[in-house]
Amino acid sequence: MKRTHLSTYLFSSLFVLGCTGKQAPVVTTPAPTPDPVVGGGGTPTPTPTPTPTPTPTVKPEIGSWGFDSTGMNTTASPGQSFWEYANGGWVKATKIPEDKSNYGMFSVLSDRSDERTRQIIDGADAKNGGDEQKIADTYKTFMDEAAVEAKGITPIKAKLDAIAKVTDTKALMTMFAMSARRSSDNPFNTIVGQDERNPETHIANLGQGGLGLPDRDMYDAKAKQFAPIRDGYKKYISSMFTLVGIKDADKRANAVYALEEKLAKTHWTRVENRDPQKTYNKLTIAELEKLAPGLDWKGWLKATGLDGQPAINVNQPSAVAGAAKLVKSEPMAVWRDYLTIRLIDDVAPLLTKKFVDTHFEFAGKVLSGTPVLKDRWKRGVDMVTGSLGEAVGKLYVAKHFTATTKQRADELVKNLLVSMGQRLDNLAWMTPETKAKAKEKLATYNPKIGFPKKWRDYTALTIVAGDVVGNAERTAEFGYNHALAKLGKPVDRDEWGMTPMTVNAYYNPVLNEIVFPAAILQPPFFDANADDAVNYGGIGAVIGHEISHGFDDQGAQYDSTGALKNWWGKADTEKFKVATAMLVAQYSAYCPFPAAGDKPAQCVKGELTLGENIADLAGLTVAYNAYHLSLHGKPAPVVDGLTGDQRFFLGWAQVWRRSYRDAELQNRLVTDAHSPSEFRTSVVRNLDAWYTAFKVEKTDKLFLAPEQRVKIW
Repeated sequence: MKRTHLSTYLFSSLFVLGCTGKQAPVVTTPAPTPDPVVGGGGTPTPTPTPTPTPTPTVKPEIGSWGFDSTGMNTTASPGQSFWEYANGGWVKATKIPEDKSNYGMFSVLSDRSDERTRQIIDGADAKNGGDEQKIADTYKTFMDEAAVEAKGITPIKAKLDAIAKVTDTKALMTMFAMSARRSSDNPFNTIVGQDERNPETHIANLGQGGLGLPDRDMYDAKAKQFAPIRDGYKKYISSMFTLVGIKDADKRANAVYALEEKLAKTHWTRVENRDPQKTYNKLTIAELEKLAPGLDWKGWLKATGLDGQPAINVNQPSAVAGAAKLVKSEPMAVWRDYLTIRLIDDVAPLLTKKFVDTHFEFAGKVLSGTPVLKDRWKRGVDMVTGSLGEAVGKLYVAKHFTATTKQRADELVKNLLVSMGQRLDNLAWMTPETKAKAKEKLATYNPKIGFPKKWRDYTALTIVAGDVVGNAERTAEFGYNHALAKLGKPVDRDEWGMTPMTVNAYYNPVLNEIVFPAAILQPPFFDANADDAVNYGGIGAVIGHEISHGFDDQGAQYDSTGALKNWWGKADTEKFKVATAMLVAQYSAYCPFPAAGDKPAQCVKGELTLGENIADLAGLTVAYNAYHLSLHGKPAPVVDGLTGDQRFFLGWAQVWRRSYRDAELQNRLVTDAHSPSEFRTSVVRNLDAWYTAFKVEKTDKLFLAPEQRVKIW
């Protein structure tokens, strides 16, 4: 079970690598066209650092200039499907590995990261008494399958017995609090984070949770495409009940499902949760008790370690109130069974083969269509990185991240920030007053490249050889206590939200930072020996993507200090909404699954994916501008018959090579804030330069009339 941040906009990442099988915890009015050099008014911005393509001493890892031309389908028309033209050969030739629900460039690098991490784990000193011993013991304990089998359900027997003794709402609330402490999902999820109205302080957040399916909408009987998932989930609950000796398993499973169905109806939608204004509701404890009366909130606060706090931010007030009513109205026997399945679901991957297989049958096969469970060593690596991520990261960086890569990445980030500044300078639709505040925000960005300045201290984390379930619980408690200890203390602006081995990137609005872990600074995203056009189309657009999250429909609501505060003029806001509405409509028209029989079409949710689509559009636009600035007025060379602009756009398309299993794609259309990769690639249709580069005609499918091309930043 993977927890997510309750704050509805803690950070925007570049990509979601895989579906967890749970709820995901959790930028037209005409702007200047992306000309090679943007001129005009506004505050002048500095010239970017020159980054000419180096004379290669080493051949690029991919192709002769950083692009895999064998993965193209040159018989396809770029204007009909740029995705097929750039990636069709790769899609046709590449089979999704049996242990994956989807596969693409992120997966390739993630697999490489796992292999490297495994080597680090294997080489860890198991007797040094420090972090390396904890790494070795965590992995060795997980890998000892025979010992796990011998223990059966003993590791959770005491907790099952404790659940059986729950007879009233007070005890039930205490159980929910204990679930929070071990990072287990429950109807009253809680986590400590920065106060979005006062980002120099921390606050506890309370929000909706507790569903076994990935999203509230999957419980809707009218959503017939999810009927197999609903049936599979009921079967899963029943099977798990049977494994722990519960009688009348089917009947009790149906009762738990009915309870979750009621809980789902109280939940806010993912689109509603994207609004940081609506999810900020700072309540005193007295106000919380009035919102959800009749529950032992003081006992819950004490059990969660939040007693003494003057206020708590309730992310979804109506959902919390609705869950409170269910706590009082639903039979306690059903709540006990609910607690039971939540516990089993959490620890099943760490128990005997029967539990592991039953869990995978639902979470892997039913939810994502994945045929085969990952090898145990891969799951062991996942456990180690989830438990001791920065301890492993320190070793990873020392072995796999060079000073040269960091220097080049630093230069690229600086160039992209300059490019974004020039885009802001020349916005035709934004008033000077708002533009000045936008420039102020950009000037306070904090880029983090590769790895943290200081590493997390794991001294307080106890790892016990031979206790796999206990290690997982202590790790969760360690993480919870780490967050809890932030209350009343200054904000640590050096802390990271991802490990260096993570193939991803993110923007955090309350810290106003952009973060690029070491593992994403590799081909096809970045290669020091590759053509600059490909690097700008790859990592350049990724950097631009994260920079522009500070100015998407959510990030733009945070000011230069990271505070949730309106800094826009009314006219600017209205023009921005016109542009974003066009982007919503554009993406909502993409339907990977057309209507069939009694099943409706399954389409991209333009409102859900808006922030990421804005970031893709702005990121690519800013990267294109930065690429031309780096040429310093000189024409780009022609390579393999391709112009610089063509290579730039192909570099963008290459990073989004990805195939999905149908079940996984259906799941993501409901749960993922990112559009499927094909449509992320197709954002090029909004850039005038793409039409010129590939001679796109009015008759082409992707053609948009100039006034229909969305231009924001």
